[in-house]
Amino acid sequence: MEPIQVAAVLAAVVVLASMLSVELGISVALFELGLGVVLGNVFGLEPDAEWLVFLASFASIVLTFLAGAEVDPDDLRERLGASLTIGVVSFIGPFVVATLVAYELLDWTLKASLIAGTALSTTSLAVIYAVLVETGLNRTPWQAAHVGLLRH
Repeated sequence: MEPIQVAAVLAAVVVLASMLSVELGISVALFELGLGVVLGNVFGLEPDAEWLVFLASFASIVLTFLAGAEVDPDDLRERLGASLTIGVVSFIGPFVVATLVAYELLDWTLKASLIAGTALSTTSLAVIYAVLVETGLNRTPWQAAHVGLLRH
């Protein structure tokens, strides 16, 4: 399959994942991640293909921008402890688990295992952020109290 055809299939899957996640009540980020793993193996995508690396880099920049745009500085100061705890646990947990799995179970080198741990832990931060936004757990108390009024 040509890269443009694979990109078109992946775009269609993203739209399908978005619709199915709403219907099934599953986070779209988790749904897309799962489908991405399945389709990456079905199509035999090369992880270092230039267009795929560009797409992943661009998406990570957009996700980082969106996360930063939604941060309320006053709310962050008020919930600093909880925010730091969620951030640290969201990074350290997947980092340790992925590194140990790669090193002990998959018999990778230490450097390769550390890279895998870093890659998966930073990805988990993005997924956790998306889940927090979709479930409304990132809302301030004012937003949570008034969200119902805005929908009418």
